[in-house]
Amino acid sequence: MKHLLSDRIGRVQPSPTIAITTKAKQMKADGIDVIGFGAGEPDFDTPEHVKAAAVEALKAGKTKYTAADGIPELKKAIINKCQRDQGLTYTPAEVVVSCGGKHSLYNLAQVLLNPGDEVIIPAPYWVSYPAQVELNDGKSVIIETSDANDFKITPEQLKAAITSKTKAVIINSPSNPTGSAYSKAELTALAEVIKQHDILCISDEIYEKIIYDDYEFFSIAQVPGMQERTVIVNGASKCYSMTGWRMGYAVGPQDIMRACAKLQGQVTTNIATATQWASVAAFDGPQEFLNDWVAEFKRRRDVIVAQLNEIEGITCSTPVGAFYVFPNISGLFGQTFQGRGIENSSDVADYLLDQAKVAVVPGIGFGAEGFMRLSYATSMENIEAGVQRIKAALS
Repeated sequence: MKHLLSDRIGRVQPSPTIAITTKAKQMKADGIDVIGFGAGEPDFDTPEHVKAAAVEALKAGKTKYTAADGIPELKKAIINKCQRDQGLTYTPAEVVVSCGGKHSLYNLAQVLLNPGDEVIIPAPYWVSYPAQVELNDGKSVIIETSDANDFKITPEQLKAAITSKTKAVIINSPSNPTGSAYSKAELTALAEVIKQHDILCISDEIYEKIIYDDYEFFSIAQVPGMQERTVIVNGASKCYSMTGWRMGYAVGPQDIMRACAKLQGQVTTNIATATQWASVAAFDGPQEFLNDWVAEFKRRRDVIVAQLNEIEGITCSTPVGAFYVFPNISGLFGQTFQGRGIENSSDVADYLLDQAKVAVVPGIGFGAEGFMRLSYATSMENIEAGVQRIKAALS
């Protein structure tokens, strides 16, 4: 048979987070005691009032097609949420509900990019940003950061990366994989460059409510003059522990959102109807449970950071958001453990999975060699046992 696959799919690598998580789950299914730090999803259950709303919708026969971009009730709930949390006003035509934040981002790449258009992406980055740009014939322009500056780009770096082909910059705050986040002052400074060069900002705010210490979340769309040149991508997955429900949304300029809705009408149509009604309950319902979740995540964060910093060759900064740590492991390179040489982050991840039965994600998948990502969205028991395994394997 002749070659059938497109050149496009050959340019994309499998998601390293999904690959690691899948391998760890298979090992568990085979009876191997694996502790997983790979998956980026809360270990808390979806709140009861959210699940109840889905059940009620099903019992009421709300099981049919809806508008491709979301039911009016959910759009209203999202609009109210944006007004309540950020003081931002949107109309229903400026909201598109999609099958997760990943889908919302892919819609944007589809409707924005022509061949050769450039998207600026700070590294470390969420693994799917460059892949989605490349799938749509765009070019990813990577800005390198380091743990020395808390993994954040400067206005000078952003300005230097902009060319005549730049279409957009992606800002993810709080960040996956680092947990770092931009302050109001930092975002305001970046916004001045964005406005000066008249490019679009795609602001991934999926972790906005999972924040610690004295950090106060701020959206770049709140900077004067930025709402009209910002698309916010968010959803219910992380803050409401609804990863499997597949609900994300984008809010932004009407012409871009209408293009996304038109595209979605030809690709997926609406997301699951029951999920939409559950999401209304999530956004409109009680939010107090988040305080308990965040307090527990902070407790876990403090433990995993302290214990990782006790391991020779590893240094770990303290994140202010999300539920990941992104320790520097370059101090392990060039060493040999149990007869295995360690030269890069993939070597570390493979060794820890094979030897310690601990699943971590190598930093190279996030565009940051010399680091690894661990999710602390797991039990304290798993965190303490897992880090002790890592320490023993690297001693």
